[in-house]
Amino acid sequence: MAFQPRMQNKIGGFSVIDGVHRRQWNGIVADVWNVNCAAHAGGYYVASDPRLFILLDSRGPGRSTVRLSPRAKSLVQDRERQKISYIPAGVELWADLVNIDFVRHLDIHFNAETISRRLMEELDPAQLDNPRLFFSDPRLMAIAELIAAECENPEPLHDLYGDGLALSLLISVLNLPRSAPRKRGKLASWQLRRATDFIEENCLRNIRLEELASLTGLSQSHFSHAFKASTGLPPHQWQTQARLERAKQLLLKNNTPLTSVAVETGFSDQAHFTRVFRKNVGATPASWKKSQLA
Repeated sequence: MAFQPRMQNKIGGFSVIDGVHRRQWNGIVADVWNVNCAAHAGGYYVASDPRLFILLDSRGPGRSTVRLSPRAKSLVQDRERQKISYIPAGVELWADLVNIDFVRHLDIHFNAETISRRLMEELDPAQLDNPRLFFSDPRLMAIAELIAAECENPEPLHDLYGDGLALSLLISVLNLPRSAPRKRGKLASWQLRRATDFIEENCLRNIRLEELASLTGLSQSHFSHAFKASTGLPPHQWQTQARLERAKQLLLKNNTPLTSVAVETGFSDQAHFTRVFRKNVGATPASWKKSQLA
């Protein structure tokens, strides 16, 4: 399902011109708004995902201020030099515009989990949770203008163009350094967690390597080597260990016959179960159970 930003607001004094100009990419939504403003306009906004607010243009002699709560100290924006704000998920933003006639701005909402997965990097929580109000950078503004132009383009270019621009902007704002090469090609922590959780939940059926590779965005060969580098075991052996743990639970819980334990834990028959159990645990199921209950 495509990412859809969710925002609550209570505002007044704004009149949108020609509707919103929106483009959507993988985990990113970019909106351009052209808005006429009353003599006194404003309100509050809160979103369930992090976002960037970039002032592209404004007209009028007045001033604009923002604050992060109704009782917080207001920050006055220098509209010529302080055009970018980063607002984390769940953070309220209260805005007041006095004698501002018109604003044009770009909003970029993004799903942090999707961006983390695409970059194969854990996004720094300190960066994600830290509001940054009223800063600017000529490089970022140049990228923002290109994104806005693409949003308003009646014949947009290939998705990779806008997607690449938006992703570049997020990488710069979140100050993500170039990744150091991983030793022995290990999985990123989110990839390992996703793969092992999937194996644990589905260990009683035949799991295809293709399924696991797809979960992590890797080729089957790359995933297989990276999984072993991360865990010391190939994926199928990790699944076998998960089945054996389930079998141990059944053995200790009741007097279920070994034949039933074998079937319930995905082994072809009792002989197969016993052979695999002894190879991995060092004892037959019956001997292991006896030792645990002694």
